[in-house]
Amino acid sequence: MSASSATAAPRYRPETRLVHGGTLRSQFGETSEAMFLTQGFVYDSAEQCEARFTGDEPGYIYGRYSNPTVSMFEARMASFEGAEAARATASGMAAVNAALMGQLRAGDHVIAAKALFGSCRYIVEELLPRFGVASTLVDGIDLDQWRDAVRPNTKAFFLETPTNPTLDVIDIAAVAEIAHAAGATLTVDNVFATPLFQSPLALGADCVVYSATKHIDGQGRCLGGIVLASHEFIQTHVHQFTRQTGPSMSPFNAWVLLKGLETLPLRVRRQTETATALSVMLAGHGKLKRLIYPGRPDHPQAATVRKQMRGGSTLLALEVDGGKAAAFRFLNALKLIRISNNLGDAKSLVTHPATTTHQRLTPEQRAELGIGDGLVRISAGLEHPDDVAEDVLNALKAV
Repeated sequence: MSASSATAAPRYRPETRLVHGGTLRSQFGETSEAMFLTQGFVYDSAEQCEARFTGDEPGYIYGRYSNPTVSMFEARMASFEGAEAARATASGMAAVNAALMGQLRAGDHVIAAKALFGSCRYIVEELLPRFGVASTLVDGIDLDQWRDAVRPNTKAFFLETPTNPTLDVIDIAAVAEIAHAAGATLTVDNVFATPLFQSPLALGADCVVYSATKHIDGQGRCLGGIVLASHEFIQTHVHQFTRQTGPSMSPFNAWVLLKGLETLPLRVRRQTETATALSVMLAGHGKLKRLIYPGRPDHPQAATVRKQMRGGSTLLALEVDGGKAAAFRFLNALKLIRISNNLGDAKSLVTHPATTTHQRLTPEQRAELGIGDGLVRISAGLEHPDDVAEDVLNALKAV
């Protein structure tokens, strides 16, 4: 197989790289990327087999290690992100786990923002300490808290921005500077912004992770994740960890995600337009205690948004006046927008974080993060924006 000539051409813009980047074609010259559903590979000789395993000859060895279809997804994502290397994983949480576990050892210390997806907080708060890695959670917006949390054994910083579900925006460049001054790395979960609207590596981060399940697939079909960083970071911290522990991406899922990447800019920009329109329409609504949307001038970190993001978000958060009962009345009154804990889908989705994605946190922890019982998160889809808006307005009448 040979790589497409478009793969390495630096003159192509992101949208073009999302269609052509990393393409490998077989001797049949197929237009669409081929799907290689195989567990293993054969060799021309015992000598070639030995050379593959020692690394003296490049090539595929076993499906748990690598696969041509998965390689295409990795190369295309790396080209899009502006990363030197990437490793795909079976899910977004597998990517987070590999990025952190691969670089931390017993006796190390990690600092993370408190505002994390519930499963990410589980890894930082509960899983890593089981293996002798201490952790400290800080208010990610407060740079002094990052500085004050540093210890001599601090090896890694971790954050997501915009945060789930309150859409806080953390200053990546400032946190990266603090991390590097401490001799630590910074890993950023960039799933809410997507590579279209935010480039953590260019802002100083050492590693970026995605749940490809979200916008990259974008149509609710399959799971996937990816870790992107320098060649050195991937080889030192991620390569052996994923190779030996096996959080492998399915070739079928890689093929689906490749198809998703081709339309990612079209989908995300349309979804962002709808979310932006919703935020304008709902501003000052009498049934809402709070409206949060990156890009609005009243966003708490509006200056940071302007500095590091190229667009708003496909998501917005609303705090319905009346707590959980009112929020549930709102959710149950929606006819078009469906209740689901997923996001970034072609279908508009809504969730109640306090009872779903962040239900394992205590009420005090949720209150500290601004996740009230009336808070709901809306993920804008590809329906006509007026239909989405009418559904939200009609549902608010039930509150």
